[in-house]
Amino acid sequence: MARVALVHDNFAQMGGAEKVAEALYRLLPEADLHSTLAVREKLSSGLRGAEIRTSWMQNLPGLSRYYRHYFPLYPFAVESLDLSNYDLIVSSCFGYAKGVRKNPDAVHVCYCHTPARWIWRYDDYSAREQFGGLKRMILPPLLAGLKRWDLRASRQPDYYVANSQVVAQRIKDFYRRDAVVIPPPIDVNRFQPGAEQQDYYLVLSRLTAYKRIDLAIEACNKLRRKLIVVGDGSDRKRLESLAGPTVTLLGRQPDEAVEALVSRCRALLFTGEEDFGMVPLEVNAAGRPVIAYRGGGAMETVIEGETGVFFDQPTAPSLAAAIQEFESYTWDQAGLRRHAEKYDSQVFAKNFLEFLNSVSPGLLPERAADKFPATFPGLLANAG
Repeated sequence: MARVALVHDNFAQMGGAEKVAEALYRLLPEADLHSTLAVREKLSSGLRGAEIRTSWMQNLPGLSRYYRHYFPLYPFAVESLDLSNYDLIVSSCFGYAKGVRKNPDAVHVCYCHTPARWIWRYDDYSAREQFGGLKRMILPPLLAGLKRWDLRASRQPDYYVANSQVVAQRIKDFYRRDAVVIPPPIDVNRFQPGAEQQDYYLVLSRLTAYKRIDLAIEACNKLRRKLIVVGDGSDRKRLESLAGPTVTLLGRQPDEAVEALVSRCRALLFTGEEDFGMVPLEVNAAGRPVIAYRGGGAMETVIEGETGVFFDQPTAPSLAAAIQEFESYTWDQAGLRRHAEKYDSQVFAKNFLEFLNSVSPGLLPERAADKFPATFPGLLANAG
């Protein structure tokens, strides 16, 4: 029987990339799950219970707090993973996992969430993370070495799958590789439209500077609109200092509370430029619209006037104007949910397993290969 490995960069938080890695693990339950490190208390229940084979980085101190600071070590850790006995490797990569070494006869498919922002879009990333002068002085020489490694590592996968057209174009620009686009899975059935809409806007996000949650707070301060922010992260203290009387930061919340907040909100405020952005579609599944920054993956998933509205400048006045425009619209709950269903987990499962079977015939478990025949030949000319 063919041996399958699934590799994810690191399991140190629970964001969109980790949701995709978990979905891939459910699709390939026979696969051995590998990563550089795992902070289990931060993971979903499904991943906490999984056997995750980690590297020597697992023994480093303070992983929960300092895993980002160890960034120069990840290439060495990824290359130390022993995958020589596997026939099929699927990597879930926002930075390093594509660089795993493999048997020359093995097939490696990389699901790329994005080429690493901190390497390829450093000026934008550092500005949004509000790096101080010392970091701006130290980081560029380190990142120059990482960029050289990243280019070498980009040649390792046999095939790339991108989560959006935006990311596929970055893969083409930076790596000179083509990619098939398969959007990530949305758990549509987790969210249900609510009968009662309440008078608040909602943010669901990790609280980091590049997510630009400050724009949502400043706009709602100005308009005196009620805003509820769910999530935690390094930017929380600063955001709490900006919050006016109509803004509440709840921190992390259990799933049931999140689902209830989503089903009753006026709209999601989606303020960052994301590679794809799964949260707007989750909110659409609950029959609620989105006010999104016009950039990144949101431009592929938000239909203006049907599932949400855009704001054009990354400023609070631009968002405030969009909120006022939004309030003149009416929204079709059933239509919003139908839009989300196009990205449902079952759609992702079918498309991804079809693709795997087409590039690695005979390597998938029989149940998957039989259920999802190869139907991707027209795309493969541009996927290698």
